[in-house]
Amino acid sequence: MSDINVCLACDDNYSKYAGVVIASVLSNAKPESYLHFYILDGGVAQENIDKIMSLKNIKDCEIKFVKVDDSQFEMYKNIKTHQYVTLQTYYRLKLAQILPEVDRIIYMDCDMVVNDDLEELFTTELGDNVIAGVLDIRVYGKKAWKGAKYINAGMVLFDLVKFRKENIEDIFYEYTKNNYDKIKTGDQDIINFSLEGRIKIVDDEWNVQSSNFTNRSSYTNNPKIIHFVAKNKPWHFGSFSYHRNYYFKYLQLTPWALSDDEKDYWYNKNQIASLVKYVKYRPFFMFRPKFYQALFCTYIKPLF
Repeated sequence: MSDINVCLACDDNYSKYAGVVIASVLSNAKPESYLHFYILDGGVAQENIDKIMSLKNIKDCEIKFVKVDDSQFEMYKNIKTHQYVTLQTYYRLKLAQILPEVDRIIYMDCDMVVNDDLEELFTTELGDNVIAGVLDIRVYGKKAWKGAKYINAGMVLFDLVKFRKENIEDIFYEYTKNNYDKIKTGDQDIINFSLEGRIKIVDDEWNVQSSNFTNRSSYTNNPKIIHFVAKNKPWHFGSFSYHRNYYFKYLQLTPWALSDDEKDYWYNKNQIASLVKYVKYRPFFMFRPKFYQALFCTYIKPLF
């Protein structure tokens, strides 16, 4: 049996999305994989805790809620970053302390779904590195970022043994204190710049950052993990997230599954609204070279 540790952090508002992540992991796990889920609890109501615990019916696993004291994160509360970045996202900076019994863990944001067994990722050889992740979409999309070894922190494999041995948490603290006004993307900047040179880059299929058909970090047709980046998530009506149907696929495995009437709303009407919204957002998309690059890489390149 292969034991795999997975961590999520959420408050009550994001508990449903955490449940979708867990459902996606369990439904794709091999029979010999045993999952241990650690949910860093930023205030999840008992009703939603019960719903998440019921996901064990998909596949036997351990689900453990870990209460976190927000007073430990006072320093991070006023960092100026994206509005949708919550305090819970900074919990991962103290994983070694919060989970003292865990040696290695995959951290995932709640706006993700998993399409493959996680053993290969979990057992990644890190060498002298302390974490592993996938390059951020900006590395692919902007000239100024080309060649940068800057990962997206939505999915990170942590070696917590090394974190404790090398006092990495103190390194995060010192970087934040000395660069408070320079931090643009919250904990992601802190992780990347504090650990520069100690980060293993893994295949981009393990964190396909997906916004719309054109804007994706990878055009693979076999994403192992999908990350719904940007403000419009699949659960927002009219979202033009290219991979949104994966979210609804795994939602149906949870206690929050859609009724037949809701399916019509989210599958049919949402599809039309998404197309209309995207055309309004980018009316000249057919004149963009990147659109044709996405078409080629998605539909033609796999044929050869």
